[in-house]
Amino acid sequence: MPNKLSKEKSPYLKQHENNPVDWLPWNKETLEKAKKLKKPIFLSVGYASCHWCHVMAHESFEDKEIAKIMNEKFINIKVDREERPDLDSIFQKSLGILTGAQGGWPLSMFLDENAVPFTGGTYFPPNEMQGRPSFSQVLENVFKVYNENRDKIISQVSQLRTVFKDLNRKDAIVKQDLEQYADKIIQYFDERNGGFKGSPKFPQFYIFETIFYFYKKNKKEKFLESVEKLLQNVSSKGIYDHLEGGISRYTVDENWIIPHFEKMLYDNTLYVDLLNKYIQVKDSDYFKNKLIQTIQFINSQFLSEDDLLGSAYDADSEGIEGKYYTWNYKDLEFFLGDDFKIFKKKYSVNENGNFEGLNILIENNKLQFSKEEQSLICNIEQKLLNERKKRIKPFFDNKVQTDLNCYWIYVTLFSSLLLDDKKLFQKNLDNSKKIIHKLSKTIFHCYNKEHQEVDVFLEDYTYFSLLLITLYELNNDQSALKNCEKIMRETWDLFYNDEHKLLQKNPKKNNDLFANPIDIFDVNIPNGNSIFLLVCNKLKNVTNDKYWEEKIELISKSCNSYISFNFSQMFSYLKILDICENNITITLHGKKNEINKYKNEILKLFMGNVSVIYNETENNFFSVICKNKTCSSKLRSIEEIKKYLEISINV
Repeated sequence: MPNKLSKEKSPYLKQHENNPVDWLPWNKETLEKAKKLKKPIFLSVGYASCHWCHVMAHESFEDKEIAKIMNEKFINIKVDREERPDLDSIFQKSLGILTGAQGGWPLSMFLDENAVPFTGGTYFPPNEMQGRPSFSQVLENVFKVYNENRDKIISQVSQLRTVFKDLNRKDAIVKQDLEQYADKIIQYFDERNGGFKGSPKFPQFYIFETIFYFYKKNKKEKFLESVEKLLQNVSSKGIYDHLEGGISRYTVDENWIIPHFEKMLYDNTLYVDLLNKYIQVKDSDYFKNKLIQTIQFINSQFLSEDDLLGSAYDADSEGIEGKYYTWNYKDLEFFLGDDFKIFKKKYSVNENGNFEGLNILIENNKLQFSKEEQSLICNIEQKLLNERKKRIKPFFDNKVQTDLNCYWIYVTLFSSLLLDDKKLFQKNLDNSKKIIHKLSKTIFHCYNKEHQEVDVFLEDYTYFSLLLITLYELNNDQSALKNCEKIMRETWDLFYNDEHKLLQKNPKKNNDLFANPIDIFDVNIPNGNSIFLLVCNKLKNVTNDKYWEEKIELISKSCNSYISFNFSQMFSYLKILDICENNITITLHGKKNEINKYKNEILKLFMGNVSVIYNETENNFFSVICKNKTCSSKLRSIEEIKKYLEISINV
């Protein structure tokens, strides 16, 4: 008999609907049940493309004996971390506080009957292994400790809330030199492989996007080199899918060769964003090809309902990690025949392989090909891709997330300008309309839930607002501008936490967690507080409304107070606080048809870090660039604008 997860929409939860465990979703009814029965809670948090989540599910949650212990002694709750990022954030931090252990997925937490954590871990093996107890031993021990110390464990809640309140260290700084933190973090740069030293190795593109922002301001070569080295290595090694495009989440080695094969929408959005920023300054056919290929891959293979994008591809297919992506040397040799020689000129493959006797494709260094060779290699790659498509594909989590879809459209609108791709530009405008229509009555994260359950988060509001203000900047869309103002005011009312002087992750009135989820860190994407700041700055410039200036001042002070102790996890703030402090605008004056003639070329130069303002009149076109209210004369051509930028402003 299926358990209660069969009624859920999340693909991850539905993967567990036939477990012998009596799984329940996280909701008010489940939490009330735990209180009523006075039973501790076992909370399991994961996501559909998580390899070790699948391993623990197969080993333990499908085991009838382990399930029997779980069902008799615990209320068992399964959560999709992408459906409830606020909950995941709180309990990941709880694990560190309670045990000192590093978090991750699967997250396995034990809570008292009031849903307050008292211990936990991540992956537990089914049998004793390397000094680690079996999962059944853990269950028995935790249940015994809880029954013998129930009152004491329950009474710890006030102490835990106090720890959460003071979790992130802060100081009295309200304004500071922000570039110094880029200099600090660059010390940990891997000069040979790019990225940061050590393994497993995550690209952390948003950090390098901020480093590149400061490069554009000061032209420090070490900043440029760090970005180029990262992009070159990520784009040429095993973390990148050379046949279809897109990157995996991370590699297990420091050389970017052996990926953990899951592909996430957010990682690929950040990759495309950094490619955009680089190509905006340094033209590169190589990186343009990677940009085009990755956009085409995401827009075709991540498609979900309403032509919007799903969340991720699993690492496994047919129960084997990487099976879909790897190649046997002899099979390649046989399949490609005479073309194998030129294929090996581009890709480093050998009989021993680089992953469990198989080959993950990586490019050879310093590639140079004639036009004829390039054409031949393209045909070979397409031939291999067609062959690969005959394999069973990894599982696709088709869950549509509002924040990630808005972020993808925002980023690829910029790509379409850089690539002069009118078709891509129009596709993004069409998808923007679909999102606006979908969220016209209620903004929600994945699923519009009933009964006052938590179904929306700060990032959904802020990234939707970022998309709306961008539609104004692209096309003088007054409707999008008004909608943006409305939603940003709602954001403040729903999420602002006066005690912490920051926006919290879930709506204040609906919080169903033991502590308010104040999250200041960049995790998968830039934090919602920093995106709120960016949109506030644009609205202040466009509308001249003091309301936005007040919000910028308040949130900026709070953010600055946390940075010196937490800078490595707050890199998006460094860039956005600097954008607010060095406030740059370009105002386009004149007739609509004349503005439209120059608009796209201007947007290529400015989009993202500068506020674009429209002033349609019956006069001839000119533009004015201002930095902190010091303005240029009237600039009447692209050449004059570029010259002014070179002499007076770095953007």
